[in-house]
Amino acid sequence: MGAETPEAQQAALAGLSKGGEAPKLLLIDDDAPLRRTLERALARRGFLVHPAAGMREALGIAHQVRPDFAVVDLRLEDGSGLELVRRLRELHPKIRIVILTGYGNIATAVAAIKAGAVDYLAKPADADDVVNALLCSGSGLPPPPCNPMSADRVRWEHIQRVFEQCGRNVSETARRLNMHRRTLQRILNKRAPRE
Repeated sequence: MGAETPEAQQAALAGLSKGGEAPKLLLIDDDAPLRRTLERALARRGFLVHPAAGMREALGIAHQVRPDFAVVDLRLEDGSGLELVRRLRELHPKIRIVILTGYGNIATAVAAIKAGAVDYLAKPADADDVVNALLCSGSGLPPPPCNPMSADRVRWEHIQRVFEQCGRNVSETARRLNMHRRTLQRILNKRAPRE
């Protein structure tokens, strides 16, 4: 069972600290705004966060810092998150790694676990969900999130992400989402659904 409440998270982190030093966490994501937001949130929860934008930078930090935890984006500009998980496990066999990605599917989740990750979370993930996944012990699943996003919000976030990845090209986004162009335009013109 994971550490679901903030108090339980703090107690679990206090138990992991070495000589009063916060547990070291390597955060790898090439999405700079998301990385900065998650870095601040994880630091507030008691981690000493070392951010990296890509695989090479992350491996350089991992050689110097010896992190206890890592949060790895699946798709990096300079390599695969799965390959990074394997390399981090070779460097530090006891590191606990969570894969964080906007491209969630069962096959990739299985590959992430086989590579050595302890869990796999779809973006956008709440910092508490990330901490719970990192601290979860045993073979059980971490507890469900306290305030999960609505299905409408998850759908909207996914559409926005694909739209951005397609260079804000409505026709290409509609093709990739297997959606009619006018339907997509109506969705894009609306505000984000409430969480």
